[in-house]
Amino acid sequence: MTDVSARPLSIADPQFWWRPLADRMADFAELRAAGPFTRAEITHPLTGEQEAFYAVTRFDEVNEISRRPQTFCSGRGSTSILDMPAEALEFFGSFITMDDPRHARLRGIVAREFTPRRLQGLIDSVDLICAELIDAICEQGEVDLVESISAPFPLLVICDMMGIPRSEFRTVLDATNVILGAGDPEMTGSDDLLGALFGAGMTLTNLMGELAEERRRNPTDDLTSALVHSATDEELLAPEDLGPFFILLAVAGNDTTRTATSLAMDFLGKHPDQRRVWQQDLEHVTATAVEEIVRYASPVVFMRRTATEPVTLSGQDFDEGDKFVLFYGAANRDPLVFDDPEQFDVRRHPNPHVGFGGPGPHFCLGAHLARRELAIVFRQLLTRLPDIEPAGEPEYLQAAGIPLVGGIKRLPVRFTPC
Repeated sequence: MTDVSARPLSIADPQFWWRPLADRMADFAELRAAGPFTRAEITHPLTGEQEAFYAVTRFDEVNEISRRPQTFCSGRGSTSILDMPAEALEFFGSFITMDDPRHARLRGIVAREFTPRRLQGLIDSVDLICAELIDAICEQGEVDLVESISAPFPLLVICDMMGIPRSEFRTVLDATNVILGAGDPEMTGSDDLLGALFGAGMTLTNLMGELAEERRRNPTDDLTSALVHSATDEELLAPEDLGPFFILLAVAGNDTTRTATSLAMDFLGKHPDQRRVWQQDLEHVTATAVEEIVRYASPVVFMRRTATEPVTLSGQDFDEGDKFVLFYGAANRDPLVFDDPEQFDVRRHPNPHVGFGGPGPHFCLGAHLARRELAIVFRQLLTRLPDIEPAGEPEYLQAAGIPLVGGIKRLPVRFTPC
């Protein structure tokens, strides 16, 4: 087992995550080659104490831990490496921070609205939202892709899906920027990180509470109405569960598309041969290109699992309470699974990536929607603005620790005005 303290820049050091994706992945390749588990420590900001965890960087171990929720649980903390109060974890993570049977019940209520058939009705509106955003920039010639497309596109889809009026979009965007900002002072607008996070969470919770109350009186055909009206009370989300679910949807529901869109544009700029392959055959290449974007970008950096009992994995013994941090980007470049894993290949097949999580009960509920959004946004960008390209390097978030989402703040792009 590797000890991360021997490295010049630890994965627990915030500055590790301020660097370009390629640099981080190069370091992860060294860790992965040394062994499937890397022991590391991170400082708890409230207690000042060191908390140990095991970084999991190989594909097989990420999958094995993911498919064994009874042995490797989420309820002690999945979106936070540090131990936090259960109430705080559920406030920001909803059912992804829970274990069965509660997890299964809440996820089941929501899952009936996220089937491909139910989401099919959204596709027309997703196309229209994307077209509106491109309409707004197509005459400018140079814009920040994050501000103009990547950030508003998936969030507008979610707001329309939930029935959030467009007048509240800026409120939702600002709040999600704080939560997705990973502690970057520019995104939080404050040195008080915890205060900013809980303030943003309360903004989203209060907004959802008001909307849910309105939909109870006057139901429509949006997702909020579906969640507060049902034939039996057991199929409803309780009022106290609605706010955390909306935080989860507004944050996790847009982070994959938001970050993947920005990083993919950077990938296409650095791999012009792959751009040509895709652009010359959008119909047949888009499906595999989207999967490769998710593999190569791995927007969700990690999820944590905790051992519920002593366990042996890959020949190594672990104790009850040991923390495992599943680094999806490292697993998605495991050379034991992917041929030439550092190559961005829009026709890669097969592509069994874990960009939406490993197998098991916590696989991403919105994976189908995220795939459709990425397919739509690049189909429109590569046809309506055919020469769009990066005009500079991406500016990454300056995370306060290990970020849940490895996002970027800005990416300038240029294109021929039309």
